[in-house]
Amino acid sequence: MRKVTLSQEFFKYLMLFVLVVSFSSTYAQEDATSGEAKEASAEQSEESAVPGGDPAKGKELFNSLCAACHKPYSDAVGPALHGVTERREMDWLYEWIKNSQALIKSGDQQAVALYEEWNKVAMNAFPQLSNQDIDDILSYVEQPKPEPKVAVTADATTDEAKSGGGISNEIVLGILAFVLLMLSVILILVNKTLNRFAQANGIEVEDNKPKGKPIWVAFAENQFLVLSTVIVMLLVVAWYGYGGLMSVGIDQGYEPIQPIHYSHRIHAGENQIECKYCHSSARVSKHSGIPSLNVCMNCHKQIAEVAPETQAKGEQEFNVDYNAEIQKLYEATGWDPQTQSYSGESKPVKWVRIHNLPDFAYFNHSQHVTVGQIECQTCHGPVEEMEIMYQDAPLTMGWCINCHRETNVKMEGNAYYEKIHEELAKKYGVEKVTAAQMGGIECGKCHY
Repeated sequence: MRKVTLSQEFFKYLMLFVLVVSFSSTYAQEDATSGEAKEASAEQSEESAVPGGDPAKGKELFNSLCAACHKPYSDAVGPALHGVTERREMDWLYEWIKNSQALIKSGDQQAVALYEEWNKVAMNAFPQLSNQDIDDILSYVEQPKPEPKVAVTADATTDEAKSGGGISNEIVLGILAFVLLMLSVILILVNKTLNRFAQANGIEVEDNKPKGKPIWVAFAENQFLVLSTVIVMLLVVAWYGYGGLMSVGIDQGYEPIQPIHYSHRIHAGENQIECKYCHSSARVSKHSGIPSLNVCMNCHKQIAEVAPETQAKGEQEFNVDYNAEIQKLYEATGWDPQTQSYSGESKPVKWVRIHNLPDFAYFNHSQHVTVGQIECQTCHGPVEEMEIMYQDAPLTMGWCINCHRETNVKMEGNAYYEKIHEELAKKYGVEKVTAAQMGGIECGKCHY
C-alpha cells in the first residue's frame, strides 16, 4: 500500500490561511489610516461688534482691570457685560467706566438705578482709559460666546464614524476573528475528509508524531530535574513572600476618588498656584493641612466656569465636568452665583486622605519646608502634572533614611548650625554635612 503524509496538505492550507489574514490586516490598516487622515478645519473671523475696537487688546485690558468683578457672559460682583452696548449708549458708557461715582452724584437716573440694583457696590474709576481703550474692551466682551473647539472636533469625528465614513477597529477585529474561526473549521473538516478518503482507498496514513513517554513521566523519573525544580520553586515562593510582607502598609500609587474633583494639573500646573497658598500650614505646622473651602472661594467666587477648551479637554481625556465640580463647591459653601451671596447653609466635604504615616512615626512639615527648604515635589512627586492626586513616594523608613543620607544641611544664614557644622565637617572630612551626619538617622528623631 502507498503511504502519504498529510503534513504537506496541511502546510498548504496553513499558508493559504496566513495569506488571507495578512491581506485582511493590510486592508484594515489602510482603511484605518485613510479614516484618520480625513480631517476638516474651518476658521471664521468675526467682525468687531464695536466699530474701531480691537478684541485682542480689549481682552488684555479686561483681564487686568475688569475680570476681578465682571464676566463677559454671566453675573459676578457686577453684571455680565455681554450685550451692554445694546442696553446703554456709548457716551454714557465712557462716562460710567471712567468715573461711575461722579455720574451717580450728578443724579443720572440710569447710574443711580444700576448702583442700587447691585447693592450699592462702588465701581472702581478708570480715568486712565481712553475712549479707544473702552472700545477695545467692549469689542472683546461683545463677541459671541466661543464654542468648545476641541469638543466640536471630537463630535465631528464621532459623527463621521457613525455615518460610515470609516470602519471602526472593533468591526475589523470581529471580521478577522470570524475568518479565523471559519478557516479553523475548514482545516479540521479537510483533515477529516482526507483521512476518510485514505482509509476508503486502503492508503496507509503515516503518522509523523514521535512515540515516547509522556513528558510528565520522563520528568518524574529524572531526580536531578525534580530536585532543581523544587529548589527554584522554594526560592520563588520565598522571594515573592518576602516582597509581599514588606509591602504591607505601603500605599505608593494610592489614588482615591475625592468627593469634589480637584485638578492639581490645572491649579498648580497651568495656573501656577504655589502649593503653600492652599496648604499654608505646611510652613509653620507639623501637618500641611487640608485647605478650607473659603480658600477655594477666594478664586472661585469669580470663576464659576472654566474655559470651553479646558472643559472639553476634561470631558475627553479625564471624563470629568469641571463646571459641575465647581457647582459642588458652591453647594458645599452655600454660595449662590446668581445673587452673589451666601445662603448660610453649608455642607462638609469628606475629603479622602492620601498620604498617611503610622502613628509611631513623627514628621514635621515646617522643619522640612521652612528650615530645610525642601520642595514639595521632592516627596509628593510632580504635583503640577497630576490630574488626580496620588501618593508618588513609598514613604517607607528606608526611603526617608536614604534621603537624609543624601541631603546636605543648608547652613547659610543659620547661626545656630555654624559651630556644629564646623566641628562635624572636620570630623567627617567633608565640606557639606548631610542630615544623617547631623543625627538625622537616629531612632529617637522619628520614634519617641
